[in-house]
Amino acid sequence: MKRVLVITYYWPPSGGSGVQRWVKFSKYLPALGWQPVIYTPENPEYNSLDRSLEADVPKEAEVIRRHITEVYGIYRSLTGTKKGGGEVNPINSQKKTFKQKLMLSIRGNFFIPDPRVTWVRPSVKFLEGYIKEHPVDMIVSTGPPHSMHLIARKLSIKTGIPWVADFRDPWTKMFYFKHLNLGKAAVRKHEKLEKQVLDDATAVVAVSPLVQDDFKEMTATPVELITNGFDPDDFDQVVEQDGFFNITHTGLFANDGDPTVLWKVLSDKCKSDSEFAKMMRLRLAGKNDVQIIQSIEDAGLKDNLVDLGYLPHQTVVREQKNACILLLPLRKEPEYKATLPGKLFEYLAASHPVLGIGQSDGAMARILSDSKAGQTFEWEDEKGMSDFIDKAWKAFRSGEDLLCNGDIDRYSRRSTARQMASLFERILSEKNK
Repeated sequence: MKRVLVITYYWPPSGGSGVQRWVKFSKYLPALGWQPVIYTPENPEYNSLDRSLEADVPKEAEVIRRHITEVYGIYRSLTGTKKGGGEVNPINSQKKTFKQKLMLSIRGNFFIPDPRVTWVRPSVKFLEGYIKEHPVDMIVSTGPPHSMHLIARKLSIKTGIPWVADFRDPWTKMFYFKHLNLGKAAVRKHEKLEKQVLDDATAVVAVSPLVQDDFKEMTATPVELITNGFDPDDFDQVVEQDGFFNITHTGLFANDGDPTVLWKVLSDKCKSDSEFAKMMRLRLAGKNDVQIIQSIEDAGLKDNLVDLGYLPHQTVVREQKNACILLLPLRKEPEYKATLPGKLFEYLAASHPVLGIGQSDGAMARILSDSKAGQTFEWEDEKGMSDFIDKAWKAFRSGEDLLCNGDIDRYSRRSTARQMASLFERILSEKNK
């Protein structure tokens, strides 16, 4: 069996979509002839914990954990932020204290590309020695944090082993990049490092076709598209509907993705239809910014809100399957046009209508349309959202199940793992010519 070294900051028991991508690849790669060797910190900063994901780590996987020295402990002590707490994304928070602004400026200008850069040198030294005794056929780095790519780049240069740079999100075109308070020198350094990674990688992988297009304009390196996906095994469970008209959101819900027009639509329907007010439940399963909860309550929907907090992934899947409508608002950032949230693919597998909010000509809108799984509305499209909900409500009252059964097999984790393994094989074939 060939061996692939995967350099990742996120690994169980850490939770979240950033973990699931390579956990799921690792689950299916052994059957495709590849043993995953995972290199990850032993003491990372956990935004959330989800030990249920450990069940997906295959017995063939070798997991190497090494100490990392983080700067976030200093940040938390100065800003009063608890470990694992705080906002969903503090970088682009609309309101910041002086200390937060100061620490953000230090983070952006002195720790490039990110605060994990202190792990690059010791990791390269360790892995260079490890590979001499335990050879691997391929190196993969997955970011953000993009420091993982810097580790892989130096290691690939030193060893000559082919390297795939997997970008779960963009780098300088990421939506929060402009909020980092970067000086001109810092921006130039980011751009230089990004170009080095793109040019020196054997292949680059993007998760969205629009991000793929952006990278293709920046480098001559082959840029492949391998999206996130859903694991069919997760959706085998049978879930009985609880009898309520559930509008469900799972995962992170940031304040810059607050769909205030939707809350107004729901509030108006509750006021005009007592049965709707009685039966509608707005279920949030994940980490939510406090502004989201406040916005819902300000719209008069407090009695309809079910805030479940962070849940293990298997429980999240049950929530998705229990929904009548799955809610997916993007962040109100122009860069999000290119983004495909990881939860989108699980929403597809749950087979219930997806109410997307964001750019109607963006990457998410394209997939929802192609798969006939839902519709994406612009932020101010009150009538469109209202009509979408009315259709689902009518079906609910008549006992009809609005299942969306489009062609989504290409997004299964088995399929995406085959794509990744195929890329590895092509790279080795080219190397051996």
